Amino acid sequence: MRSAMTAFNSLEEDGRATRVLLHLQHSFEMLLKAALVQDKQAVFDKRTGRSITFEKCVNLGQAKPIALTAEEQGTLRTIDAMRDEEQHWYSVVDEGLLYLYARAGVTLFDDLLSRVFGERLADQMPLRVLPVGTEPPQDFQTLVDREYTNIADLLRPGRRARAEADARVRTLLAMEAQVDADAEVSDADVRRVVRGIQAGKARSAVFPRLSEVASSVEGTGLTVEVRFVKNEGLPVRLVHDDEHEDAAAVRLVPLQKKYHWPAFGMADKLGISRPKAAALRAHLGIDEDPDCIYTFMFGTQKHVRFSDNAFTRMRDALNGGVDMSAIWQAHGNGKRATPRPACKQKGCKAVPAGAS
Repeated sequence: MRSAMTAFNSLEEDGRATRVLLHLQHSFEMLLKAALVQDKQAVFDKRTGRSITFEKCVNLGQAKPIALTAEEQGTLRTIDAMRDEEQHWYSVVDEGLLYLYARAGVTLFDDLLSRVFGERLADQMPLRVLPVGTEPPQDFQTLVDREYTNIADLLRPGRRARAEADARVRTLLAMEAQVDADAEVSDADVRRVVRGIQAGKARSAVFPRLSEVASSVEGTGLTVEVRFVKNEGLPVRLVHDDEHEDAAAVRLVPLQKKYHWPAFGMADKLGISRPKAAALRAHLGIDEDPDCIYTFMFGTQKHVRFSDNAFTRMRDALNGGVDMSAIWQAHGNGKRATPRPACKQKGCKAVPAGAS
C-alpha cells in the first residue's frame, strides 16, 4: 500500500498508473489472505499446490470475519480488472477516475484493517503519503460522462487516435466489475462499444451497467473518504444471438465460470448436510431459477452446477435465522410415505409434493 501511494504521488509519469494499480491490487490480495489465514482458512489450492487467486479471495471474503459487502466486492474486482488491463495489454486511465479508485482503495483498506485486525491505516503510514489529487474528488457519474465525451472526440474522423480510444474504452469496461462479478474485457467488447460511440449512442445506452454505480465522498483534503455505493441504474435487457438489435456493451460470459458450484460443494461450504441443502434450495426456489442453476451436457452425461447467486441466497437465508426444521418437514427427503405438509415458511417459492 505504501508503494501504491508513493507511485500515485510520484513526479514520474511513465508507467505511473500501472504501478499504482499493480501495488494497490497486490496490497488487497495480501490483506485478504492474511485475514483468511488468521481465520484458519486454506489459502493454497490442494489440487495445484499454488496459492488461491484474487477472485477466490474476494469470494471467500463474503463470509465473516471479513464480511465484504457487495459494494466492497465491486471495488476490489474493479481495481483487479483495471490492473489486469494495465498489466496484460494497454489501457489509459483518466486521472480523476484513478484518484477516485485510489482514495476508495485507501478507505476500504482502512475499513478491512480495522474490521479484521483492529488496527487503523493511519497507525501504519502518515497522512502525507496518501494520494493527493490536483482536483477535488468528483462524482463517479460525472467522471464517466467526461471520459465518454473524451473517447467520442478521439473517435472523430481524421483524429487517427483509435488506439488511445480503445485503451480508454478498456478502462471503462473494466469498471463494470463494480456491479458485475463476471465482467471481463475482450476485443469483441471493445469493438462493440466503439461502434456504439461512433453511432452517436448515449453513454447510458453503451454502458448501462455503469449507471448503477455512485460514489460517496466524505471529508476534505488528506482526510477524504471515498466509498462506492449502489445507484438506481437503468434497466438492462439480455439480447440473444439470433436477435438483430444492436446492443453496444453486451458481454459473452463463459457459463462454466458463472455456474461453478456443485451441489455437494455448496452444501459443504455452507456447513449443512447435503439433503438439507437440497431442501433449502427447494424452499428458496433455486432449482427453478435460471440465474442460479444450469445443466451442462457432455454427451449423455448431465452435470448440474449453481452460480454464486444461489450460494449467496442460501447463505443469507441461513444467516437470517431461517427455520431449517420446518423447511426439512416440507421439502426434506424423509422416509415418509404420506404427503409432506405445505411449507409455511415466509417467502417459500416451492410447492412440496402432495400439497394443494
